[in-house]
Amino acid sequence: MNISNWPLLERPKEKLISFGADKLSDAELIACVLQSGIKGLDVMELARLLLVEFDGLRGVLGASRDEICGVKGLGESKYARLAVIVELGNRCRLESLKKREVLNGASHTKEYLKAKYQGLDSEIFSCLFLDSQHQLIVVEELFSGTIDGAAVYPREVVKKCLKYGSAAVIFAHNHPSGIAEPSQADIAITAKLKSALATIDVRVLDHLIIGDPNITSLAERGLM
Repeated sequence: MNISNWPLLERPKEKLISFGADKLSDAELIACVLQSGIKGLDVMELARLLLVEFDGLRGVLGASRDEICGVKGLGESKYARLAVIVELGNRCRLESLKKREVLNGASHTKEYLKAKYQGLDSEIFSCLFLDSQHQLIVVEELFSGTIDGAAVYPREVVKKCLKYGSAAVIFAHNHPSGIAEPSQADIAITAKLKSALATIDVRVLDHLIIGDPNITSLAERGLM
């Protein structure tokens, strides 16, 4: 039966409007975002297929364009709808982070970083640039690839600190393996960056390693 023929309050959008988004299942929420099905599958069947295909909600929302478009019948339009939801969530977390002192809001910082970088296939090295009150100025992705395979250039980090007038920084990068243990390369590059930034009186407060599901702090481990 086509979803348009379902009883009114069994349709995902109408159910959301009548009872609230929190009353919908993961499949129903995805169906609301997708809005329509594909040939041979109504929107609810498509939503359930995606949850199975990508092993749950986080897998669906973390899937790349190629992965989503690789599902027969799906195209860039439906990928774009899912990507918008993910980006809105990330921007909302970032907005919240900017309104508080980062170190006192450590849980919010980790929540933002986990949402943005967990589950990626390649390493992204990012920096949180902070002012003298340790409030966030900006988050910027500086380098990509593995720490061993793609160079992290201290000179570029120094330039960015001067550009933003940063008084302190927190580094963060993800481990695609999901293991949040710092490597010797992680420890070495942190020391190198700390030394370079000391020349312009910028403090390195921490380096966070983002795994799945954990985040490791080098500062808490006494490794910097």
